[in-house]
Amino acid sequence: MSDKPTVSIEYCTVCNFLARAAWLAQELLATHGGDVAGLTLVPGRGGVFVVRIDGEVVFSQKETGRYPEPREIKDALRAKLGLEPAPRHD
Repeated sequence: MSDKPTVSIEYCTVCNFLARAAWLAQELLATHGGDVAGLTLVPGRGGVFVVRIDGEVVFSQKETGRYPEPREIKDALRAKLGLEPAPRHD
């Protein structure tokens, strides 16, 4: 069993959120591909766009009324890994 976390992105198929989910997955894997045990895209319904790390919801579009910025999810993943947030470049 791996100590690396798993990430899932549940997206609404009716709302055609697949492209957004795939883009976010690509962003996460480009930065943290070696740090995760797996990343799963989960088809859903009802306007859902939820990101989970090890089953814990770290972002819900329904709760926030917006989509996540990749940096938000990367920071949540870094926190799960016990790492500091990435430095910001202003």
